[in-house]
Amino acid sequence: MLRLIVLLTAVLAAPPAATAPAPAAPARPAAVQLAAPGMEHGRPPEAAIHWRRSLALGRPNRGRLAGGVELPAAGTHFVTVDPVTGTSPNRAWRRNGTDRLVEVLLAVAAEHAAAHPDAPRLVVGDLSRPRGGRFGPEYGGDGHRSHQNGLDADVYYPRRDGLELVPARVAQIDRRLAQELVDRFVRAGAEYVFVGPRTGLRGPGKAVLTLANHDDHLHVRIRPGPRTRR
Repeated sequence: MLRLIVLLTAVLAAPPAATAPAPAAPARPAAVQLAAPGMEHGRPPEAAIHWRRSLALGRPNRGRLAGGVELPAAGTHFVTVDPVTGTSPNRAWRRNGTDRLVEVLLAVAAEHAAAHPDAPRLVVGDLSRPRGGRFGPEYGGDGHRSHQNGLDADVYYPRRDGLELVPARVAQIDRRLAQELVDRFVRAGAEYVFVGPRTGLRGPGKAVLTLANHDDHLHVRIRPGPRTRR
């Protein structure tokens, strides 16, 4: 009996057992900020262009490029596509031009977007290689006879279905937007704009010329010179 009383006294005098802490609520992951189309970390890719003074040496079909500027893989108002693989973006070594050519492409793309906010971004193909020079079939596909000194660029016609893809047929071209695009490049000071014979696109006879194998894209060639803004 005495032993039972001692045991009961010890139990009553003991401190209450510690309760296990409740499991902590799982930490919430940090909010992810999604960049808008054509944006990287909240900055347009155009902001990262390494601008420098360029020189177009020689002729477009027999020349070189000094101080070439690389067009970004995509931008706020344009995307690039590789004409050999048909994939986007175009490879970096295929999208170099003079600083003036890159400036004109960005300006025309911005004008196009401002006039047609719901239209697809411009789809840009080949410019020149980083140091210019020959850009023939050995570099894939049909190659280019020109595109050698950083003054040439291929821009695919906008599609009627709004897809940012190369038009597979003339019937897929939004002719109204395509004609406006030709006109914009002429106003931007293009020396030549080559268009496909089946597109029906027109312009000043000394600047807009029809050329075979251009029924899915226009080929713009600018005059040599420095970019207007620095």
